[in-house]
Amino acid sequence: MEGFEYVDIFATKGLEYLAVIAFLITLIVFWRFLNRTETPVKTIIPERIKTTLIDWFYLADDFLYHQGHSWAKPENKGVVLVGVDDFAQKLLGKPTGIRLPKVGSQIVQGEKGWKLQFDGKSINILSPVNGKVVEINKDIIHEPELLNKDPYQKGWLLKVKPSKLKTDEKNLLSGALAKAWIEDIVNRLSTRITGDFGVVLQDGGLPITGFAKEMSPIDWDKLAREFLLTSEMS
Repeated sequence: MEGFEYVDIFATKGLEYLAVIAFLITLIVFWRFLNRTETPVKTIIPERIKTTLIDWFYLADDFLYHQGHSWAKPENKGVVLVGVDDFAQKLLGKPTGIRLPKVGSQIVQGEKGWKLQFDGKSINILSPVNGKVVEINKDIIHEPELLNKDPYQKGWLLKVKPSKLKTDEKNLLSGALAKAWIEDIVNRLSTRITGDFGVVLQDGGLPITGFAKEMSPIDWDKLAREFLLTSEMS
């Protein structure tokens, strides 16, 4: 058409427009990078490790377990043997001392029974039964690591004359119920872990003993008290 001149902008200034478009795309990407919302990373324990952990937390047969991770085992002459379960000793690690109640004193189910000491901190463990303390394990006072080496035999803590054992047993777990309880604990552990679970694992996929300190180096005692169901610490 006369008086009209067609101009091909891509032929004349194509490089300039492409440069502007590239700059705008780069700007948008950079803006999104700066304003992105971080999604917290939560590491869930794989099922194979869960199975390994459930088996690793050993529950001795014919024992009755309190959900605060103490245990009771009826003996002859109406006496009950009392101690700390395998989960508790693996959670906490080696104690530096153990403070037991005096012979003749009364302990109450679900209340503070004794204390485990760890480098200046003491964590209370709840008693599994009601009754009168008739004997304490003097060996473990001088050798606290017995709690870790053999929590269900040489690592026992007290002998108690129960005042109402039949009633106490209703609040304790054994057999399939105890196994289901440990499975629930492992599931709770998996939801609490927000970092690399590998930091608490040894070769072979098992946590190190005292893994609470590895999971929460600063507030390990709070984590321990959560699983031991005790709010007190001294």
